[in-house]
Amino acid sequence: MIFDALVIGGGPAGATAALLLARAGWSVALVEKKEFPRRKVCGEFISATSLTLLRELGVLPQFAAQAGPPVRQVGFFAGKHSFTAQMPSVDGELTWGRALGRETLDTLLLAQAARAGARIIQPATVRSIARTGDTHVACVEAADSEHDVRARVVIAAHGSWENGSLPTQASRPHRKSDLLAFKAHFTGGALPDTLMPLLAFPGGYGGMVHGDRGRVSLSCCIRRDALEAARKSYGGPAAEAVLAHIRNTCAGADAAMDGARREEVWLAAGPIRPGIRERYRDGIFVTGNAAGEAHPVVAEGISMAMQSSWLLCRALLSYDVRISSEERAAAAADYTADWSGAFAVRLYAAALFAQLAQRPATAELSAAVIARFPPLLTFGARLSGKTHVVIKPRQHAA
Repeated sequence: MIFDALVIGGGPAGATAALLLARAGWSVALVEKKEFPRRKVCGEFISATSLTLLRELGVLPQFAAQAGPPVRQVGFFAGKHSFTAQMPSVDGELTWGRALGRETLDTLLLAQAARAGARIIQPATVRSIARTGDTHVACVEAADSEHDVRARVVIAAHGSWENGSLPTQASRPHRKSDLLAFKAHFTGGALPDTLMPLLAFPGGYGGMVHGDRGRVSLSCCIRRDALEAARKSYGGPAAEAVLAHIRNTCAGADAAMDGARREEVWLAAGPIRPGIRERYRDGIFVTGNAAGEAHPVVAEGISMAMQSSWLLCRALLSYDVRISSEERAAAAADYTADWSGAFAVRLYAAALFAQLAQRPATAELSAAVIARFPPLLTFGARLSGKTHVVIKPRQHAA
């Protein structure tokens, strides 16, 4: 059998692409390397700008029933300073983003893709991809066996983690400036239900948000050299040293964590590679973090992943890409242009915010400016994409 599309990766980007294409009548295979549900190192916030897409995908009622409380305020905690401001509304409507754990969200989206008709191959890994004319042949390893999956269109939605096994991945040497990610869930604490603060601390940044099951998610990124210094200062496991570093250098975070109790173990991953990448390479369409990754400082990763797949599917379904390589090239050009128009500003804003947050001097300067002009927090949330609605889809019954 030759599938119309092979999707590599079952996270929000891959599941969204598989779901939309299968619903449009394409034969779709999706390969995901992990068993679900699974925890993942990343933030959990989904902007209000993605609620229409969740409705389009048919999962909004389930999301609304399980996600944490609406996030109506954005905050900035740096040094001894703590500021809060109103989260901007979307198109003048009082709609708000919410947070849902990846173990729940990813399982929900992938199950919906399967219901739409996508064939889910999980757990399995794509080891290589070869091209024969207009057909791609992927070597897929599952359990103790290997087999080939043939498809006319390949979509790389494998995230940004790089091991060099696919043409859309590349291995890179480690650097002292690399950002390493940590995440844990907590119960208790003193973080207000409707507040999502940015935590600025020397050598890194983080965020906190109330999610599902009464938990607070703390996720952060820290430079490799700053992590080494924190471990020397505080000792113990890396994640606990990072938490001690945050609490000792960020008063707002320390207050929010008062009385909090960690659930499960810390998750760690990295390095994170923010930036814009190729959206079409060697005949393969690329979406999600594999196409471009914003610094997590803006909490837009999940929203951008799903929205980028919606843009890709819109381009693919506008051409007869399953037959003609010329049509694929035209679809790739449209998708690349749409992607840049939708996300480039978010990535540049995220890079700026990340640099300001990591350096004590600039974080202190930012705090002084915000103290004089508190609406800048709302403006920053708007600039990062909290009000830019990319998706204007058709209505589908949930």
